[in-house]
Amino acid sequence: MQDIDVKSLETAFQDRIDQEIKIEPRDWMPEDYRKNLIRQISQHAHSEVVGMLPEKNWLTRAPTLKRKMALLAKIQDEGGHGLYLYSAAETLGVSREEMVRDLLSGKAKYASIFNYPALNWADMGVIGWLVDGAAIVNQVALQRTSYGPYSRAMIRICKEESFHQRQGYDICLQLARGSDEQKRMLQDAINRWWWPVLMMFGPHDSASAHSAQSMKWKIKRVSNDGLRQKFVDQTVPQLEFLKMTAPDPQLKWNEERGHYDFGEIDWDEFWNVVKGVGPCNKRRLAVRNKAHDDGAWVREAANAYAQKNN
Repeated sequence: MQDIDVKSLETAFQDRIDQEIKIEPRDWMPEDYRKNLIRQISQHAHSEVVGMLPEKNWLTRAPTLKRKMALLAKIQDEGGHGLYLYSAAETLGVSREEMVRDLLSGKAKYASIFNYPALNWADMGVIGWLVDGAAIVNQVALQRTSYGPYSRAMIRICKEESFHQRQGYDICLQLARGSDEQKRMLQDAINRWWWPVLMMFGPHDSASAHSAQSMKWKIKRVSNDGLRQKFVDQTVPQLEFLKMTAPDPQLKWNEERGHYDFGEIDWDEFWNVVKGVGPCNKRRLAVRNKAHDDGAWVREAANAYAQKNN
């Protein structure tokens, strides 16, 4: 009898998904749906928090006060995005302390792109343009995700990410119109970030452990490969406007497909970074752990104040 009830609930749940009715925290949901969401939303939140680290090193070295203010605003936004997303994940019954603990221990993953170093000021432009541009391609689709709190968080996040992308492209445009040395610096940054950015969308659909089910539940609305292709198609014209090139000799327009063809990603590199042996994996986690430890007194004071006033 219980099996029949569960099957009925699952059927009714999928019917709601198919009808584009948002799932809310108090609605019945399959346990795997809940776990899948916790995994995806927490990884997204971790990525926003860790994503602040490559940029904070350039705050004191930004070339003008205007650039410093814009970069500081961007870093502040990303901290806020992490807050929205942790809050959305908490509606699924997981605590923020548990999610943070998983991040600091290395158990939880975050976007592979944040395990690469930012070597010069051009990297700040390319991160804003390409990294945040790739994030927007993914996040625009997530505004229509089936889980209500996640969907609503993404609406605000996308508005702020669009500012980050414009800020980054403006830096790139200034460098592209600058001296020969500045142009070389920009091209070098593009060469280093291009392939890791394409890896951001995850493995091919056929190799993704969660993609098919996430698509059925409409947690994801577009496949990894579909998102990657969309990003390439919209980015190449921007690249050409800068009079820069991608480090991919196979990149060319395919008239028959109506899309750009591009070369194969080095998936060995991708999986190495995911497994924790990328260029900056250990450094990023060490910095996050130090910040967490250094901020212990703030959490203790806040808890004491809350208890006193309850």
